[in-house]
Order: sequence, then C-alpha cells, then structure tokens
Amino acid sequence: MVEEKPLTQQFDEELKETLNELLDINEDSEVPGDSIDKLRAMDQRTRSILQKYRAAMREMEVRFEIIDQDLSLKKHRNPIHHVESRLKAPASIFEKLGRYGKEPTLENMEKYVMDIAGLRIICSYISDVYNLLELLKKQDDLEIIKIKDYIANPKPNGYRSLHVLVKVPVYFLDKKEYVPVEVQIRTIAMDFWASLEHDLKYKSVSVVEGIDSYDELKDCSRIIEDVEARMQILARALEVDGEEEEAARA
Repeated sequence: MVEEKPLTQQFDEELKETLNELLDINEDSEVPGDSIDKLRAMDQRTRSILQKYRAAMREMEVRFEIIDQDLSLKKHRNPIHHVESRLKAPASIFEKLGRYGKEPTLENMEKYVMDIAGLRIICSYISDVYNLLELLKKQDDLEIIKIKDYIANPKPNGYRSLHVLVKVPVYFLDKKEYVPVEVQIRTIAMDFWASLEHDLKYKSVSVVEGIDSYDELKDCSRIIEDVEARMQILARALEVDGEEEEAARA
C-alpha cells in the first residue's frame, strides 16, 4: 500500500514546481544567483500568503463543526453529513489568472482568485442547506460577499449547489485579516451527481453505451430534484413528530 503524502507536502511540491516553471528553471540549467534569490523570495512570500488561506479554511471548518454540535445538542440532529476542504493547487491558481487575462503574480493571485481556499459542506436535505446559510448570516464577524444559488437556478448541465463566498477574520501575531473562503453547501445526492459529472468531464466521456452523457446527466439531475423534494416531506414529518413528543414530555 502506497502511503499518501500529507496535503501540505503535496501543495509545497506543486508550488516549487510551478515557481520553477515560471522562472524557467530546470535541473540541468545554469541558474543565475539573482534568479535563485528571486525564487527563494517568491517561495517565501507565497508560503506566507497561502498560510493565511489554510488558517481561514480551518477557521470555517471549526465554525461548521460548532454549528453541527450545537444543533445536535439543542435540536437532536446533525444536519452536516461531512465536510471536505481543499487548497487550490498553484498551477490551477495561475491557470485561472491566465483565463482572466491577468499576469501570474502573487498580487493578482490575492486580488482576483477568490476560491483559493474552499470548503464543501454535505447535508442530508435541501432545508439543511438553507438553514446553514441563515446561521452563517447571523455570525456578525463574518462577511458574506456573494451567494450563487444553483439549487434554485441550476446550471444548464444540471449542476445544483449553493455557493457562498465569505471573508473570515484570521488573527495573526501582529494583525487581523479578512480572508476569502468559498463554501459550497449541497446535499448528499447533489454531491453524488457532481462527482459523477466531474469524472465524466475529466475523462471526456460524451457517450456511455450509446447514451448521450450530457442529456442523461440533466435527466438524472431532474430526477434527483424530485426525489429530494419527496424525501424532504418525509423528513419534515419526522421533525413534527419529534416536536410533538418533546411537547408531550415537557
């Protein structure tokens, strides 16, 4: 069994490789001293910048953990099935800047790429998705920058999820800084669909056993939406029953 490298180690190796490419450095080349100094300075500054994104990502993870624990204590249920986190790879960051028509600089990275740090919150029901959004809005030290509701307005391919761009305060030794984190909140079914869509897109599979995968995915998305609505009705019935039992015991 091959042991996986820690996320931070993988990220650091990708960072070094990307910086080498940007400075046109390889193992066989004669590297001028000023280029080495430039690489070291850029590497150090990039590590410093990315550290705050790691911290912001962890800060948001803890906030959701607290919300889930508090709801478990007071409402006797855990709406969050699980949480996933990721830091965008350096190559992906600079590629995105290229698509925006921006130079691949650290300044532009911070200014234009808002999803360097990302969280995916997986819930059981659609109501949980919107309830979590409302709870985030109540946190007065959190800045909600943008909301994209792909549940109410799915993408043309059928993608559904709630995207929330926030800025969370991160405290360092000498300052406080608001750092952006993209939070995607979706149901288990939405996440299952998105994972399949990603795999088909990544492998460039357009036809599966004679079926157009694009049209089939759109149909699956509609079916999932209908099933989720029906499941929500059953879940609500359970909640009402639980509330009545609590009232009877009071």
